[in-house]
Amino acid sequence: MEFLRPATWEEALAAKAATPEAVPVQGGTDVMVEINFDMRRPAALLDLGYVACLRDWEVAADGRLRVGAGVPYARIITELGDRLPGLAQASRTVGSPQIRNRGSVGGNLGAASPAGDSHPPLLAGDAVVEVESAAGGVRMIPAEQFYVGVKRSALRPDELIRAFWMSPATGPQYFSKVGTRNAMVIAVCSFAVALHPHERRAGTGLGSAAPTPRRARAAEDFLAAELDWDGAAPLGEPLLARFGELAAEAASPIDDVRGTAAYRRHAVAVMARRTLGWAWNDYRERVASCA
Repeated sequence: MEFLRPATWEEALAAKAATPEAVPVQGGTDVMVEINFDMRRPAALLDLGYVACLRDWEVAADGRLRVGAGVPYARIITELGDRLPGLAQASRTVGSPQIRNRGSVGGNLGAASPAGDSHPPLLAGDAVVEVESAAGGVRMIPAEQFYVGVKRSALRPDELIRAFWMSPATGPQYFSKVGTRNAMVIAVCSFAVALHPHERRAGTGLGSAAPTPRRARAAEDFLAAELDWDGAAPLGEPLLARFGELAAEAASPIDDVRGTAAYRRHAVAVMARRTLGWAWNDYRERVASCA
């Protein structure tokens, strides 16, 4: 196995162009497990840990956050938790403190596992993934178009993930996850919701409930039409139940060692109702404080 260790982004792009089969490694929290269990034996590893620009984040001219692919979960929580609360909540559920100090959203995107914890809040928050290759330059891929199959993404063989872009939250965001235990666990299924009051709409994201992470578009359309954005009236049980049903209908889960398809559909419906309830209660408090 060849081991490549570029020191700059330009060197990384050149190395990927020369060796397209090289597997990028940022924190190694997914790739190294697969190698250690002999589930994967790549021809080459491309270590991006020394590419300093991947560990930076900034506020762009248009107000969006541009977060480098190598910014670890721990920094998402401490440095961006107030601006990306849904993603920060998901980051807190990732592995152990050691894993959160090494693993990153960029690595989660690269693995493209349907169970990745960062995917639902990225979808709910309308994230865009910035990728680049030496020959093709920069491409901006909306998160909803990034996942194309089980552990398969829209990345071309010579492309690397450089950053993701998200607007700071304009309303409450929540993430919920079901696992076989309370910590250090892969999601049985997960759900994220983000309220965008100025646009009078909501975003959603489902994890580990379909071949790819996905949004519940019908559920989003339902909320855009039914929520009382001006008066922030309490949510009735019929509205919550219908939102849960629509979220569950967006899932297409399987039976596996972590849970059955039927359980996953039920859990998605429950998590959708709960996260919407939490988010709407926060929104009502904000409206009341401004009255």
